Amino acid sequence: MSVPEELTELERRLSGFCSIGQAMARAPAAAAVRGWVHRSRSSNKVAFLVVRDASDIIQCVVKQESHPELFELAKDLPIESSVMLSGPVREEKRAPSGYEMSVEQLVVVHRADVFPIAKDQSPEFLLDQRHLWLRSRKLVAVLRVRHTVLGAMHRFFRERDFHEFSPPIFTPNACEGGATLFKVKYFDDTVYLTQSWQLYAEAAIFALERIYCVSPTFRAEQSKTSRHLAEFWMHEMESAWLDLDGCAGIAKEELRFIVREVLEKNRKDLDVLGRDVARLRPAAEKDIPTITYTEALRLLREAGMDVEWGKDLRTVEEEKLMERFDTPVVVTEYPKEAMAFYKPVKKDGAAPGPVALCFDILAPEGYGEIVGGSQRDLDIEALKQHLQQEGEKPETYEWYFDTRRYGSVPHAGYGMGVERVIAWLCGLDNIKDAIPFPRTMLRSRP
Repeated sequence: MSVPEELTELERRLSGFCSIGQAMARAPAAAAVRGWVHRSRSSNKVAFLVVRDASDIIQCVVKQESHPELFELAKDLPIESSVMLSGPVREEKRAPSGYEMSVEQLVVVHRADVFPIAKDQSPEFLLDQRHLWLRSRKLVAVLRVRHTVLGAMHRFFRERDFHEFSPPIFTPNACEGGATLFKVKYFDDTVYLTQSWQLYAEAAIFALERIYCVSPTFRAEQSKTSRHLAEFWMHEMESAWLDLDGCAGIAKEELRFIVREVLEKNRKDLDVLGRDVARLRPAAEKDIPTITYTEALRLLREAGMDVEWGKDLRTVEEEKLMERFDTPVVVTEYPKEAMAFYKPVKKDGAAPGPVALCFDILAPEGYGEIVGGSQRDLDIEALKQHLQQEGEKPETYEWYFDTRRYGSVPHAGYGMGVERVIAWLCGLDNIKDAIPFPRTMLRSRP
């Protein structure tokens, strides 16, 4: 694409560009902005361009009597054309974002082809056009919330003297069960895409003690639900000298921190998404309660749902349980039989059967599990026994057992599903909209 000659002239004549958000904050004042045509309409005398950039949208008015040449340029400009504009900005309650620019200069950087996305397109069509649908106000708002969430995760742990640790993506072992592993040809060998950083994090705590990461994760789950992705981002932490209660306490504190950051920094984005922020405030302001799995079953029975002790909680049961709460809830001491091999048995439990030193955090409003964590089993023989029960070969975990042979210490950690947290915060119907380019059982492109 060749750049119009007048671009150079406009750059020279204007004192500098600012974002649309900055232009509106400075009103009433003249400003120069650049972005893309989000909406357009015109009459015989006036052309209205709603222009967007990463910060916001603004209504731009081009009058025929004042600037006939610019009016001819603007009146039939296709949406998604890229433009540079300048002029005075003022408040205008009737405008989409409450502000309006009276255009005095306009340069079309690129006149777009007819945009393939119109109103009322099917979700599958929008997923096919994801590379273009990313420009929608909805997804821009979600991506801005995502930016805040990821930044909050890093800030939370760095301010508490945790070290960021980068795990491998190719792994020789399963962490969450072999049934959901993605196999990868690795030269003359076969490896797997990571299900979790955990096994490597357990090795790293003997060096750095307190670590965290935000990293891609892969699960080959045969699931088509609105809550599952094949590729997603996991935020994980691991710490030496930490027990279950301490671990769950950190997770509670971090969730409150994230919610507060989003409420402070993304109010406009939540408004764009139609999110009722009153439903998020309890998670930022109130204590997050803790109940056991056995207590959860009692609450479900009181609600008319009888679940046999020992069964893992399904989505329908989590949703029913969370009808009683307006904040996330920590559920601890799940039956050991349903848990991963590295979660130890609580020896003095009063439950009907063996329970694990583990916890999940369930989000309200039907969003289900967003965090899972546990204390880690230090007993090599118990680990081997549980691996065999899961159909794994203990001999391939010898490197992992070494972490129990040389200076073993109590430790614990958790994983937080980045997209699940974002879906809850944004009030999304489907987790696919919490990530830029979703990968699912049925979708691997664009």
